Amino acid sequence: MNSRPQIKVPATYMRGGTSKGVFFNVADLPASMQAPGRVRDQVLLRVIGSPDQYGKQTDGMGGATSSTSKTVLVSQSTQADHDVDYLFGQVSIDKPVVDWSGNCGNLSAAVGPFAIAQGMLDAGRLPDNGIVEVKIWQANIAKTIVASVPIKDGEVQEIGDFELDGVTFPAAEIELAFMDPAAGDGDLFPTGNIVDDLAVEGHGVFLATMINAGIPTIFVNAADLGFSGKELQSDINSDASLLTKLEAIRLSGALQMGLANTLQEASASQHTPKLAFVAPADSYTASSGKLVDREEIDLLVRAMSMGQLHHAMMGTAAVAISVAAAVPGSLVNLACGGGNRNAVRFGHPSGTLKVGASASLVDGKWQASKAVMSRSARILMEGSVRVPASAFD
Repeated sequence: MNSRPQIKVPATYMRGGTSKGVFFNVADLPASMQAPGRVRDQVLLRVIGSPDQYGKQTDGMGGATSSTSKTVLVSQSTQADHDVDYLFGQVSIDKPVVDWSGNCGNLSAAVGPFAIAQGMLDAGRLPDNGIVEVKIWQANIAKTIVASVPIKDGEVQEIGDFELDGVTFPAAEIELAFMDPAAGDGDLFPTGNIVDDLAVEGHGVFLATMINAGIPTIFVNAADLGFSGKELQSDINSDASLLTKLEAIRLSGALQMGLANTLQEASASQHTPKLAFVAPADSYTASSGKLVDREEIDLLVRAMSMGQLHHAMMGTAAVAISVAAAVPGSLVNLACGGGNRNAVRFGHPSGTLKVGASASLVDGKWQASKAVMSRSARILMEGSVRVPASAFD
């Protein structure tokens, strides 16, 4: 009988934006977890409670949704002029997989507060009251994020009046600036086109804007899917055939974007790319029961995350929305009514979100210098998470 004791690993459970995850200071981790590899993934899977054939993650810290099956590793930065390195792991619920292919924009909001709470910034930089900028190196995608974290009485201010649709309680606002959000050489459109014909075997051809900003994202028109753009989770996530169709579109887009060479290779990464569908602004009732009036928003957006319709909007996809809206002729821009835009407010299943970005043509290629949005974060629990010793074998 396996009766070995559990191992205590220092950890902090945090909400960031509309997501939750288990945060680790790399310096506090056992040596076997400090480097990429099988042991690190095994331990993180066990922490979250995956893989779980029941889809509940009852025996772990996960919440059985893509928004709550997340892990974060933070360390002193290896990059010049940065404070910390931030590595994000999206944990599959039903498969033994930790996906390291992209960032989590929502949990990005919690990285600065976590680093400050862990003493990873020089105390002399913290005002008694005011804002401190935390410069974060996002290690998954090799990009910079600047978090403006509020400080009150020398500590991170967590409670405030900022309301974020998708989060029940108000909190203190944290502004995030995603610098140079396009992947690779800065070209936003890996196919070279603002709008493509995306052929999906067995399902037809769809107009698509495929963009590399925040996270690679495929935008299609809601109407082309037979949707209104006002769908909630209950309209999508219980329909297995519809989910299969949406996943087929996502996989075909991954191939056309050059993110994978085969459909099998693309299916191995549920986290990247994202699939979203857009529609012109219209009034609808959000999942909270709140009425969103068409006059409040510029467009409607719904997005898929880990095979399910997201309950609100992923932060990285919000970056993609903001940048795509700034490019005339993209499907996102057209859903807004076209023209030049540097900010949009979009409607999602939980309510609305305002995001800002600017894009410009440089030597024939569209580029974006930064995208900005506001989030909030809060420590929910801190101390240690207990992990069965067998996870370290």
